[in-house]
Amino acid sequence: MPTLDFLVRKTDLTLTRVREREDMPLAPGQVRVGIDAFALTANNVTYASFGDAMGYWQFFPSGEAEWGSVPVWGFGRVLQSTHPGVAVGERLYGFFPTASQAVLTPGKLTPERITDASPHRAELAAVYNQYFRCASDALYTADTEDVQALLRPLFITSWLIDDFLGDNGFFMDGADAPGSRPVAVLSSASSKTAYGTAFALAQRGQVDVVGLTSEPNRAFCESLGCYTRVLGYGELAQLDAQAPTVYIDFAGNGELRRRLHERLGGLRYSMVIGNTHVDQRAPQGEAKTLPGPRPTFFFAPAQIKKRTAEWGTEAFGQRLAQAWRAFTARATDPARPWLRVARHAGPEALAAVWQEAREGRGDARCGHIVSLKTPAA
Repeated sequence: MPTLDFLVRKTDLTLTRVREREDMPLAPGQVRVGIDAFALTANNVTYASFGDAMGYWQFFPSGEAEWGSVPVWGFGRVLQSTHPGVAVGERLYGFFPTASQAVLTPGKLTPERITDASPHRAELAAVYNQYFRCASDALYTADTEDVQALLRPLFITSWLIDDFLGDNGFFMDGADAPGSRPVAVLSSASSKTAYGTAFALAQRGQVDVVGLTSEPNRAFCESLGCYTRVLGYGELAQLDAQAPTVYIDFAGNGELRRRLHERLGGLRYSMVIGNTHVDQRAPQGEAKTLPGPRPTFFFAPAQIKKRTAEWGTEAFGQRLAQAWRAFTARATDPARPWLRVARHAGPEALAAVWQEAREGRGDARCGHIVSLKTPAA
């Protein structure tokens, strides 16, 4: 059964191609997973944008130096297994390549998870090497797979951003007036990770959450109800320059970041999350020239490691599950949904969705689920 690989040129994300290859026999202890469907969002564009810097191209090596397989989150089923602890037919959720199939090398097994122990993944972030066994996964429900693929990895990042900022007191200090409320400014406010973060921040009730967005997405952001205010990118003058502020940058827009750093004398922390404005990245090294705190990339696995050490794995999972259920209940409320799912099949559809995500186009309420399965699969 041939495998279809969707590849992106590492140095030019506008260029894509599909490769068909014959499958190699499994080595002892390996499993072949048929990837049924995966989400494609601005988050995946971020993986590609930081593919070299953060190691994302290394998870699923394409074997071609110029071309990479973009990691995605989705669901699959074990098609073949030479591992005694993993049965054919088992359903898994996790980190997959943009492909129709993937080969995993299970290492540590628990009733809830399979850890991929492929040698090339040994030095990569462990959180991405874990595959959840749907039959025992506390967050899994069969009728919400699309929502899980679209929102679960994004909301985990959102929840960790909120936790990191709260853990650090929003970087306020003794110079702040008693009773001062921190301000969180989020760029690309219509993106799913941004509004997940806004939702988590709003639950605190003591943070002013300001969303920055383009004019076409203003009404959507205002309708969410989790932003204290929504401003256009040309309205930065309305921000209180001296208020204790953290900037959470989902856009990765270098010119916007500079304007904010120059405007906000009260800026306490500048957090870099993503790159939804992929064509407007700051030039390399520009961060060193900005006034105020130096922009710092937020690496979610580091906060996971810290909190699991402090709380324990079980308590961490329980807190996450509680937050996840509250968020998805609101995001999928039939009366006022934040998310509508659009399903796509085949390489041409994937290429079109990739370009839409890369360019930041499309309906902010729409979430794309894609399948590259071959008909025989």
